[in-house]
Amino acid sequence: MSTVLTAFTLRGVALALRLRDLLGEGQVWTKEKFKENGILCYNSLSHWTGEQFRLGNDIIFVSAAGIAVRAIAPYVRDKLTDPAVVSVDELGQFVVPLLSGHVGGANRLARRVANLLGAVPVISTATDLNRCFAVDEWAAAQGMTIENRSAAKAVSAALLAGESVGFQSELPHDQLPEGVTDNPGVPGFAVTCETETRFPAGMLVLHPQLLAVGIGCKKDLPPEQVEETVSMVLKEHNLSPKSVFALASIDLKQDEEGIRRLGMRWGVPCRFYSAAQLTGVPGNFTPSSFVQTVTGVDNVCERSAVLCAENGELLVHKTARNGVTVAVARKPCFVRFSSGEEG
Repeated sequence: MSTVLTAFTLRGVALALRLRDLLGEGQVWTKEKFKENGILCYNSLSHWTGEQFRLGNDIIFVSAAGIAVRAIAPYVRDKLTDPAVVSVDELGQFVVPLLSGHVGGANRLARRVANLLGAVPVISTATDLNRCFAVDEWAAAQGMTIENRSAAKAVSAALLAGESVGFQSELPHDQLPEGVTDNPGVPGFAVTCETETRFPAGMLVLHPQLLAVGIGCKKDLPPEQVEETVSMVLKEHNLSPKSVFALASIDLKQDEEGIRRLGMRWGVPCRFYSAAQLTGVPGNFTPSSFVQTVTGVDNVCERSAVLCAENGELLVHKTARNGVTVAVARKPCFVRFSSGEEG
């Protein structure tokens, strides 16, 4: 995912190029008659816009807002998946987030663009206008998965009405935003790596990307067997696959199709480590003389999970099923509300 800019006049193209340089990223697109060095061209604005939606790119239209609205209209689908779309007038006076202000980050992008240009950001979302905590925007900025969108609406509605909402998490956190209280009430939200089933109905569940799954397995196991076993272990420990950020193993397994395919299916990277790297991981792990003989290290799944999770907490110790060993570690995390960052 990246940022793309488009413009339709000479003045607009000049501003788009300037903005690209200020942002330090992005591609500028326009029609052939306005082509200059460093600019890409399209034949159809509609087809180009559809392709940017498919790729999930943030789009900045340096043009009248109406042009942008007509271009994106056929492709708008869902506030949780649509990309950020921002309109900037060709004089660089006003910046308007048109689509996906919170989850897609259009409000953040608009503020950033306005700051770079010395322009006015025109933000119209209710929580921003009323200076309320926007849980969906905050969660998206942290890379969290929003489990149930209706609950997100309920949280925002309650805060806008001046009511309190509850908050739960197994993770440490700083001072809660105004209107948010440390209790399990509904409406409310939870930041958790656990499955949503343990929370009250109507609770907004947000999954941070903190879990590393360490895997060891016999050679050439069917990919379905690897995925089934990993899924089973997570379920038994009430951990959500939506909080998994990576799979980990020893470099001897880097061509193992079952691990590779699971990473592709879950949309997470596979990270492989040498025996020396795994041996150097501090902690108490379940040793195996057989694994030591074959791999050169006494444990693969636990050590690789902890190493991948930046020496985080081992939540699930070595669990062996169907020729697969699984362990799960959680990255260290402190949930921050004050700075809008989580790490």
